[in-house]
Amino acid sequence: MKDANPRVHPRRRSLLAAALATGVLAACSDGQPAAPSFAGIDITGADYATGFDLADQFGQRRTLADFKGKVVLVFFGFTQCPDVCPTTLTEIAQVKQALGADGERVQGIFISVDPERDTPEIMKEYMASFDPSFLALQAPLDQLPEVAKSFKIYYKKVEGKTPTSYTMDHSAGTYVYDPQGRIRLYHRYGSGVQGLIADVKQLLAAA
Repeated sequence: MKDANPRVHPRRRSLLAAALATGVLAACSDGQPAAPSFAGIDITGADYATGFDLADQFGQRRTLADFKGKVVLVFFGFTQCPDVCPTTLTEIAQVKQALGADGERVQGIFISVDPERDTPEIMKEYMASFDPSFLALQAPLDQLPEVAKSFKIYYKKVEGKTPTSYTMDHSAGTYVYDPQGRIRLYHRYGSGVQGLIADVKQLLAAA
């Protein structure tokens, strides 16, 4: 049987068809915003880590609603933590600095897993050493398990040589909320500050 169009080589015709198909797909996607690409783990719509209602180091009750319009970064730890906690808080401070004026739209939140030792006075001094705007929240000892469960956070007291020299094992990672107060991302400890900066910029730009 003769070719339907003898002037067009079969291979050229198949390439043309592929090009036309690509064009149709591109046309169909015109005007549709690309899905955001984040460095952190996208947990948008998660049914955990949806909020908090705890007292800060100044005795004021705090909820996510207090920070509407800001990207909120939440980290669990304890003030006597030797490495993970100070490293994470330093990185959150670096995020604020890297954003310049937009850094005012970033709120660092530290939630203590050691309410026995992390008194308001200690937490005031600890937060001030990283950024004066950072807030440290505390749940009463008997309510901490419920708070940790609501964030899927692990923590465990590890006894030391004396009753007060214990340490705390705990999950290491940062929850990221967008300016509407919605949980969006989880950044694992050690994933690097540059990815966190990029993600915060993207969330602020979309607000």
